[in-house]
Amino acid sequence: MGRVPLRDRLLALLVAVVWGVNFPATAIALEHFPPLLMVALRFTLIAIPTLLLVPRPQVPVRWLVGVGLGIGVIQFGFLYLGMAAGMPSGLASLVLQASAPFTVLIAGIWLHERLSRRQAIGIGIAVAGLIAIAVHRAQIAAALPVILTLCAALGWAIGNICSRQARAPKPLHLTLWMSVVPPIPMLILSLLFEGPARISQALSTSLTAEALPSVLGLLYIVVLATVLGYGLWNSLLSRHPSSVVAPFSMMVPVAGVLSSWLFFDEIPDVVELAAGVAVIAGVLYSSRPALSSSTSKMPAQSRNTTDSRGHLAEPADSVRGE
Repeated sequence: MGRVPLRDRLLALLVAVVWGVNFPATAIALEHFPPLLMVALRFTLIAIPTLLLVPRPQVPVRWLVGVGLGIGVIQFGFLYLGMAAGMPSGLASLVLQASAPFTVLIAGIWLHERLSRRQAIGIGIAVAGLIAIAVHRAQIAAALPVILTLCAALGWAIGNICSRQARAPKPLHLTLWMSVVPPIPMLILSLLFEGPARISQALSTSLTAEALPSVLGLLYIVVLATVLGYGLWNSLLSRHPSSVVAPFSMMVPVAGVLSSWLFFDEIPDVVELAAGVAVIAGVLYSSRPALSSSTSKMPAQSRNTTDSRGHLAEPADSVRGE
């Protein structure tokens, strides 16, 4: 494998920072928009131009819907509910990394993938860190926000598995088209649980000066975190092995914690910080393919790599359409 140019390394780091800042941007947007409505708005703003300009990805509809439900409905629905319930944005960026062990476990149960010793150790470390965060938060604050964020991580894992089964020739098209799935179910849920009055109040006052920071936060999520972030990320994955690009995603919670400190003066205490480091370390350890003399001689396209989130992916020459 050739050396990755400095420009591409800086672009990967830029994407990680953009995604990390996405967490405080979400917290700002939630100051005006109720969480379920905000999920509907986020994906509606992406879905409309997608339907008009982007060709539908050549994947089975069931996997497209699965990605939309897993990531669009479950992940962001629970994430926004958790943050609205009091989950600090920096801590949310750490706990959401639970999607990695969840993905490996679901793949083992659903796809009958064998769990390697390295993955088992990494998952154990990550889970121990998550338990430490949950227990500590339960002692100093409500545990519900952590539980909701863990549900979000589970939704992300389900979306990862569906995305992997879809095997989209153009992953960015799948990323954009999955936004077509969440708006209607999330709007229905918003009407049922947040009520027409709250929705009307949020929308009717969205052009006021008081709502401007929240509107800018929502636009940041849509334009920078989603369109620019995923566009650059998929471009990098098209030029370099995912095992080289994926580790940069571990900078996302670092950027999330630091940006939350800058915006909100959120400073994780020692227990949460140490547990968060354990989660990231476990994810990194479990997602690294074991090096051996035999694998080092294999062609690059036949090795196991990691996907854009750092989860173990199938070899590039694996059989499609399982």
